[in-house]
Amino acid sequence: MPELRKDPIVGRWVIIAHERAKRPHDFTGEAQLQAEGSFCPFCEGNEDKTPPEIVAYRERGTRPNGPGWRIRVVPNKFPALKIEGNLNKRGEGIYDKMAGVGAHEVIIESPQHHISLPELPEENIREILWVYRDRLVDLKKDSRLVHGMLFKNVGSAAGASLEHTHSQLIVTPIVPISVWEEMTGSLEFFNYRGRCIYCDMVQQELSTEKRIVLDTSHFTAFCPYASRFPFETWIVPKTHSSHFENIPKQGVDDLATVLRQVLGKLELALDNPAYNYIIHTSPFDHQELPHYHWHIEIIPRLSKVAGFEWGSGFYINPVPPEDAAAFLRETEFPAAPTPIISQGTGLA
Repeated sequence: MPELRKDPIVGRWVIIAHERAKRPHDFTGEAQLQAEGSFCPFCEGNEDKTPPEIVAYRERGTRPNGPGWRIRVVPNKFPALKIEGNLNKRGEGIYDKMAGVGAHEVIIESPQHHISLPELPEENIREILWVYRDRLVDLKKDSRLVHGMLFKNVGSAAGASLEHTHSQLIVTPIVPISVWEEMTGSLEFFNYRGRCIYCDMVQQELSTEKRIVLDTSHFTAFCPYASRFPFETWIVPKTHSSHFENIPKQGVDDLATVLRQVLGKLELALDNPAYNYIIHTSPFDHQELPHYHWHIEIIPRLSKVAGFEWGSGFYINPVPPEDAAAFLRETEFPAAPTPIISQGTGLA
């Protein structure tokens, strides 16, 4: 069983996940993608090589854990946290710990192996976003669970070990320290100004336009003023909302367009870099918050975090966000292909 341990100095919780040491390539230097042409458990026809699916969007008449799906959600075979058990919070001298209870799921985004997310039709990306929303809505019903983080690792430099397009959801029984810091900082701004800092950022970026990558009716994508990494890009909804799982249908439709375009621009302009994206959203046990605003952070892995960054918390970014945004803005990504979907589809 994994275990959560709290750093008593800064309040950071760490997951001690013994069983993840069984994963291939652990402790052999940087993660490596599986060799070209090797077996892939995420490809259609290999459904029996993953844990049984939690949910799937599939063609009507097809059976669970068999071919005919467009998106599958399965438990991670090597979970950082497990859904079974009680939290069992306890102390050990000056230290705090609890059982590693949570959820760790894999969202397999397409049955096709050689395809990236921005190469998918927008209708299929909308379905991925709906799956994200649905899994958060379902898991927040569990009173043991407090926060859900959706993220995607692309490329070995970003921590991916499988090439097949997929993202992950890890739900924790505590609020991660980075989310807590964001919420605390935005609350301080709200208490001083009476406004949401993210809403103000969107308005300021739109007024200057120097760091805008893409702007639509519902979302603004921009390279943040204090970008930590080259070509770091945020996608922020224009309408205030603290919880991603409350996204309306028109938001999903527009976000599919924005996410595809922004990721496509990054892949085209930067020659398919490794990258991560993370959906930052509010904890389950909070109602709608006037000071916090859900958003997506996209981080191309073009530079390495080294000793100075780890030791100081400072980041050294060699590309001004104004230059990065201009370069991405001018990159034209082609229109979406035909949906990989048929009439009369169903949810299994």
